Amino acid sequence: MNDGTVKASTQWNLATEKFFYYCMGLRKGDMGRQVAMMKARYPDDSPERLARRFIAAQVPLSLVGSALIHAPTLLPMVGSAFRFLGLATGTTFMMILNMTLVMQIALLYGYELDDRARLRELLAAITATALTSSSTSLIPQLARLKPGMKAIAGGTAIMTTSQLIGEIAIKSFSAKQRSAETPVQQTAAAYSR
Repeated sequence: MNDGTVKASTQWNLATEKFFYYCMGLRKGDMGRQVAMMKARYPDDSPERLARRFIAAQVPLSLVGSALIHAPTLLPMVGSAFRFLGLATGTTFMMILNMTLVMQIALLYGYELDDRARLRELLAAITATALTSSSTSLIPQLARLKPGMKAIAGGTAIMTTSQLIGEIAIKSFSAKQRSAETPVQQTAAAYSR
């Protein structure tokens, strides 16, 4: 019997699901398979250690994203449309990588990917990635650099941001996990270290 109350869902709605799947390229099934593969490959690793493996695997991919963003600026003969295309493509690539990293770390710590709480975390990853990708244009000290130095500075910023996003995700999910434990579980965990 319906008592007239409305219960809010903690799951993503269909529009959100479609946006992240089709527009942003987040494939939750693939993320789950990758996490399961890493857990099988390194069965003795803690969630934190596995998360750091995912972060380390992202470093060379961050270089690819940086190259997509900055390579067109190294070629003065290409037009501004090609430079914009590089910026858009590289930024999108890095957003997908960083969002995937956050979701993989959430899975490692036992969190549901469909939970609305993940939206805030994904929005933070999107914002950080967008700001970092455009940092060589927005920050006056970086904008004045020669194209080669600008590419190096931008690449370093992009790689560092990806690593920071991963580290922040580890801290966030492990803290949430600890706060969900009972005091008895926390005491037992402290003595087992």
